[in-house]
Amino acid sequence: MEKLSPEKVMAMLKEKGVEVSVEQAASILKFLRKLANIVVAQYLKGGKQ
Repeated sequence: MEKLSPEKVMAMLKEKGVEVSVEQAASILKFLRKLANIVVAQYLKGGKQ
């Protein structure tokens, strides 16, 4: 699976009318990856709440 680049995120957000800088896109990616890791870890632990 291909990782998203900040430039790709910028283009995707621009299509939706949201303008962000490369630095902001990188921060968004970092946050989403961290969130995804937490969700997967919770799922694998069987953490149903």
